[in-house]
Formats: sequence, structure tokens, C-alpha cells
Amino acid sequence: MFGGVSFEGFSWTWLRPLPDSREGSENFPDTLRILRNQSSTSQAYNQGKPDGKALLANITEKFLSFTSLGIDDDILEALHSRGITEPFPIQQEAIPVALSGSDVIGQAKTGTGKTLGFGLPLIQSLGKNPEPYVQGLVVVPTRELALQVFEDLELATSNRDCGVVAIYGGKAYEGQIAALKAGAQIVVGTPGRLLDLAKQKLMDLSKVKFMVLDEADEMLDLGFLPDVEKLFSLTPPERQTMLFSATMPAQILNLARRYQNKPIHIRVSDPDEGKTKADIRQFVYRAHSLDKDEIVGRILQADGRGKTIVFVRTKRASAKVAEELMDRGFKAAPLHGDMSQEARERSMVSFREGKKEILVATEVAARGIDVDDVTHVINYSVPEDEKAYLHRIGRTGRAGKLGVAVTFVDWEDMARWVHINRELELGMPEPVETYSSSKHFLEDLKIPEGIKGRLSRKIEQPVRAKSPQQNRGSRPREGAAAAPARPNRQRQRNRNYKNASKPEA
Repeated sequence: MFGGVSFEGFSWTWLRPLPDSREGSENFPDTLRILRNQSSTSQAYNQGKPDGKALLANITEKFLSFTSLGIDDDILEALHSRGITEPFPIQQEAIPVALSGSDVIGQAKTGTGKTLGFGLPLIQSLGKNPEPYVQGLVVVPTRELALQVFEDLELATSNRDCGVVAIYGGKAYEGQIAALKAGAQIVVGTPGRLLDLAKQKLMDLSKVKFMVLDEADEMLDLGFLPDVEKLFSLTPPERQTMLFSATMPAQILNLARRYQNKPIHIRVSDPDEGKTKADIRQFVYRAHSLDKDEIVGRILQADGRGKTIVFVRTKRASAKVAEELMDRGFKAAPLHGDMSQEARERSMVSFREGKKEILVATEVAARGIDVDDVTHVINYSVPEDEKAYLHRIGRTGRAGKLGVAVTFVDWEDMARWVHINRELELGMPEPVETYSSSKHFLEDLKIPEGIKGRLSRKIEQPVRAKSPQQNRGSRPREGAAAAPARPNRQRQRNRNYKNASKPEA
């Protein structure tokens, strides 16, 4: 037994402390660290033990289904209705620990299923008929991610009496307040709107039992950590806290030290895998700005190309590139911060449903887009840093599927790209100079020869036969019926001018 949950099937061995030179590790001793390798074994150590020993956990094949993880049948039925039957590695390792009541730090590359890794333990811990007040709080950095997490949790709770509400800015307060008054037990929201409702005494966080920070490193990048700390202060200290993120900088670990109780740090990765996901094929080209639209147009006609996200740097570029692609015949939609929340949601819905195949988005949407069938990601411009690069390309290759990421490097962006390449160890310091007609470009992305960057659309319109009178200067064909003569329409005008003579008939 471990914290009330049986870990039958684990092999426990005591070892001496293992050295760890990763950033922030030396400042975080009370951590049980689990590192997953390709043979499905896990290494764990706890530097905080009095004797300085470490714990080695060997996770067996027994824990390769949600049933073996101890998930309730009603939740399993809801997941199966969407074809979700097998857990991903982060879920296999995080769910048992979270169900034991321990605080958790979950670290895995983006697109590996972290949402259900914290969502299922949260839902199950509240029971099938929880009391009608806020008991679970999930804090996310962006509106799009709030909607995505809300939809996932709503699916998992569809067979039990547990309400979920999304609280974020850009939407009217009334509907969100009504859901809280109706007794929603799980709240998913962004820091600003959550604090706003809490200050107005419209949301009580004093009875929260389970708190989650999702994409914590993005919280740090967007400057939300002070707001997150205020939210922590509004919740009881005995709550269970889970923190999930793709990267784990020292500031986040320090936050965990202050607000978590001896958290278990779960890091899921393959030893032979680099810092980027192995199931994403990455291509980097040095492209001319005037040729980018043509290159994108040809990529969009590559073999096997499905839904595609084009990332740009500015809001104006999002609107401009989307308009250019639509003019070229592609089903594209923009997504940027200057759009109203309703317009952003419409773009996302049309993209998920396949009405729009291409989404031209700014960085604001990078964390919120979770669509399983995105096959291509195109970085129209170089991201700001290596973390932004990881988050962008992580929109494809999700849920175990293969993906393609293409990055354009302008001449003036070479210094930024050199930094990204060095930090992520990509091995591509000098991108190949590439044009829309380059042979290596067409071969890399499997683009058929002769393809142009514009779709040929034929708009069929009904053809009306013209009468001989309409075809002036042409004789009617032999045997054609003569057109009726135009009636003589002579009008008499009675002018009422002074001293004017009356017109004659």
C-alpha cells in the first residue's frame, strides 16, 4: 500500500541517492522523482529521506489500462464513448500517485495527455455525488486552453452528478455566475477572471480540496505567477495540489516548494529521445519573405496533409496571411488577440469540425489548441525562444500520431534560430536556402511536381442563351423563330414651361 492505494505489480528497491544536475533539482530535495524509459521501467529517488536512500519503482504491464489504474466504471464508459481506451505514460504514472492523495508535479512533453493525468484523479476524488460547491480548481494560462480542459473534464463527468464550469475573460459574467450558483463542483479558468469573481464574493474557494496548475511554465512566461499565488492564498492549505507542465524552470519548482506538501515529481521521457518529440518530423528552411506565401500554398497540397496550423508573430500577420490563403482558394481562418472571444471560438469550432482546414494563429493560441488530427505545423516566422518553439510544434504529433513541423527562417532571424537550435540540440544551425521551386523542399514534404501555391477553382454559372437581338451584329440562325417586333412606344410629353408651345401628335 502507498498512501491508501495498492501498488501491486511494482518492484520496490532501495538505492543510494542519484545525482541530478537538472535545473532546479538541487533546490527541491523533498521530491520523489520518476523517470520513465523505453522499457517501461521507472527510477525514483527521494533525497529528503533521513538515510538519503532512493526508491526505485518498476512499473509493469499491469498498469497499461485505465481499469488497472483504478478508474471508476462510469468514467471509463464516458472515455470509451470517445474511443479513449488506453492511458499514455504520464497518465499511467500520475494517476495512481494522485489517487493516493499525494501532491504531484507532472512533467511531460506537450501533447502527451497531461489533462486526463490530473483530470481523472480530480473527478474520482470528488465522488459520484459531490456536494454542490467548488471543490476542484484548475488554473490555466489561456482562454483556449480553459475551453479545451473544460470539454475534457465535462466528457469524463458525463455519467455522474458533477458540474464543470469554464471561467475566463471575454465572455459575459452572467452565465458563469449562474453555473457557480447552480453548484458546479469543478472550476476551470484563467487567473484574471477567477480572481475577479473571488474578489466580488461570487466564487468561494475556501473549501477547495483539489487544485491544479496546468501549463505552469506558460503562467510564468505570461506573468501570471503573482495572480496564481493569490489564488493559492484563497484555498485551504490542506488541499491536494497538482502541477503539470512541459518544462519545469527553477521558478516553478520554487513555487511548488512553497505551496505543495512533499510533491512527487514525475518526469516522463525516453532516454534516447531528444528534447523535442520523436514523432514530429522537423524541417527548417531559410526562406525569402516574398516567397513564403507560395511555399505555404504548396505545403498545403502535400500528400497526406490534414489540418494545419500556421503560426505567425503578430496579430496583423495572422489576419493578412489568412486572407492571402483564402484568396488562394484554401479554407483558412485567423486566430489572434484582437478578435472578440466569440470570433475566436467560432474559428476554433470551425477548425475542429473541419469546416476550416488551416488556422493562422499567433502565440496566444499555442497552448490552447488540442486537435488530434493536426498533421502539419508551419512556423511562418521564427518563435521567440526554444520554449515557444516546443509549444508550437507540439500542436502536431499528438496522442501518438505522426506530425510535420516546418519553420521558415528569415535572414534577420538567424541569431534567434541559432539560439533555439543550440538549446534544443536540433543539429540544424544553418538552414538550407529554399524557394518554392527547390527540389529538396518538394521531396522533403512529398509535394507532387507541377503543383502551384494556388488552387484552381472553377465556378460553374448557369449559361443563358442569348437572343438574336442581344447578339447585335449577328444574323439569326436559319430556321430560328423570328423574335416578336418591339412595340412602338411613342410618348407625348406635356411640358408646363411658360410660353411653351403644345407638342403636336
